[in-house]
Amino acid sequence: MRIPHKGFVVVADGRKMLFFRNEGDALYPNLELVRQREQDNPPDREHKSDAAGRASSPMGGVRSGFTEVDFHQLEEDRFASETADLLKKRALNNDFESLIIVAPPKTLGELRKHYHKEVESRLEGEIAKDLTGHPVSEIEKIISEA
Repeated sequence: MRIPHKGFVVVADGRKMLFFRNEGDALYPNLELVRQREQDNPPDREHKSDAAGRASSPMGGVRSGFTEVDFHQLEEDRFASETADLLKKRALNNDFESLIIVAPPKTLGELRKHYHKEVESRLEGEIAKDLTGHPVSEIEKIISEA
């Protein structure tokens, strides 16, 4: 996948977001970090104070358990929604003309739920991979080979 000159690349997962601008050209990308955002999201067990409850019928006999909420996943989904909102603001400000998004499949799915039409119109491609922990040179290579 080619990254146009001045094209934006967003590399994100549920807790880290990296905004890059291609200062190179389509054949030889040179991604420069424009913005980085990271949130502290401890494991689900650290969000909870106790186990899920149980309920029983007043008539007796019927017992059921409540489903547990995964607070860690809720925070990751919220972070993806905030990332999509930031993309919307930047698109409406004409900060970029083309956009490539790289995110794990689950995060990518959550981002898609919140894409604004301006973001969708500038979206050149998506790559379903987690690259937030990779060096920039490797990110450039993986995107170029996609």
